[in-house]
Amino acid sequence: MQKNITPAPYTEENKGFAHRIVVFLEMIKFPHTVFALPFAFTGALLAANGIPSWDKVLWIIVAMVGARTAAMGLNRLIDAEIDGKNPRTKGRAIPAGFIGKGTVAFFVALSLLILIYAAYRLNPLCLKLSPIAIFFLFLYSYSKRFTSFAHLILGLCLGAAPMGAWVAIRGDLGLPAILLGAAVTFWTAGFDILYALQDLEFDKKEGLYSIPVKLGVNGSLWLARIFHIIMFGLLVGIYFRMQLGNFFIAGLAISFIMIFYEHWLLRKGDLTKLDAAFFNMNGYISVTIFIATLLDRLIT
Repeated sequence: MQKNITPAPYTEENKGFAHRIVVFLEMIKFPHTVFALPFAFTGALLAANGIPSWDKVLWIIVAMVGARTAAMGLNRLIDAEIDGKNPRTKGRAIPAGFIGKGTVAFFVALSLLILIYAAYRLNPLCLKLSPIAIFFLFLYSYSKRFTSFAHLILGLCLGAAPMGAWVAIRGDLGLPAILLGAAVTFWTAGFDILYALQDLEFDKKEGLYSIPVKLGVNGSLWLARIFHIIMFGLLVGIYFRMQLGNFFIAGLAISFIMIFYEHWLLRKGDLTKLDAAFFNMNGYISVTIFIATLLDRLIT
């Protein structure tokens, strides 16, 4: 996670369309989209058993950018009032007045149309499944209001990426895609539990639901560890199911070390370790597994 870069205030003098785009992209941390792509590419590599066609890669990227942009925009829009009350998030673009809700809603709608069009260009099954993906994007943004399983719903949203990429390549949903989607689901949920520890006291005060509110700090740390162990178990299952090689195992080993280091930093419940470098490491994990899969498919 990068530190917020405060844009110019949203005033009558500087609210041109180009300015709104810049503020919106900063609000959703658009450069972080690169961290959402690697597992989708991993799913595509496994489905193609090598490098997929470049037109498929292009439309998978477009679909991912549309989905991720819509998801972040929806979350900021739906949570605007909550963000405005939270000391950690009150500086975000909507509660701080840098951008209007109508503008955000416009960009969200545009992003959803891009996602649907990309699904159409990929294949009929992707198009048929796109409403389900959109449903879960909306569901996650509301879920903290009624369930502690919001972290798993977020996981499902990201886990859909490699499954969608598999469907884009093969036109069906195979077991390896389901295993990879489940691995991403538990990886994301575990990470999001750790992220939610920052807002534990605020969520209690506001009556919001989360695993940290339900289990406390120590219970949340243990559940996040369990989720990440399950993640690696599922990835090992993919290794055997797809008969992958040493590069994939090496990628898993490196990723395990990074995950272990994250949990080691928090072993005593010291939440001061939840800094930007800690969160960025999760992006490195997805990139590592993608590179390992790429090398495995190209060389072995």
